[in-house]
Amino acid sequence: MARYGKEHKQQTRQRIIAAAGRRLKQDGIDGSGVAALMADADLTNGAFYAHFGSKDELVAAAVADQLRSQQEWIGALAGTGRAGLEQIAREYLSPEHRDNLGGGCASAALLDEIGRCNEATRMSYTDGVMGVVDALAAVLVDQPDRNTAHMTALGIYALLTGTLQLSRAITDRKLADEILEQGIANTLALPGVPDG
Repeated sequence: MARYGKEHKQQTRQRIIAAAGRRLKQDGIDGSGVAALMADADLTNGAFYAHFGSKDELVAAAVADQLRSQQEWIGALAGTGRAGLEQIAREYLSPEHRDNLGGGCASAALLDEIGRCNEATRMSYTDGVMGVVDALAAVLVDQPDRNTAHMTALGIYALLTGTLQLSRAITDRKLADEILEQGIANTLALPGVPDG
């Protein structure tokens, strides 16, 4: 029987994590069993335990991976000030993002469930969110000090996430779209956001 090398094992693990990230955001943590998560990665259930000790371990890894991707997306706009923040707000609070649960933000899709997860998952989430907040702070170049930029970025992330969640929950499509637009305006009006 041929053995796979470390690189193959790492690629397979990453494929599981990426597939789990999409499934968890689409169906929720409680709504995603190991069988479905592995099927999405085109693997058998038996392969799961070669990569993860438990579903909780996979959830923590998937959440960290999703937030790392979000951090990279935001980090690409470092130093762009108000224009970069507006781009982030418009993309994040777009109807396309709202309607793409599986491809969207892990925070907006999973926040209520993460609060009930084990400490390791919550710590993974906390670390990931702080990375996203740091990336947002780096977009806000006109801040007088790092602490002010960080606190402003934390408020921005909370506003974006909550706005997206509210828009997703509203059945009236026109009102849901108005919530997104108001969220963009509110983001750009927050104290500490650079002037245009």
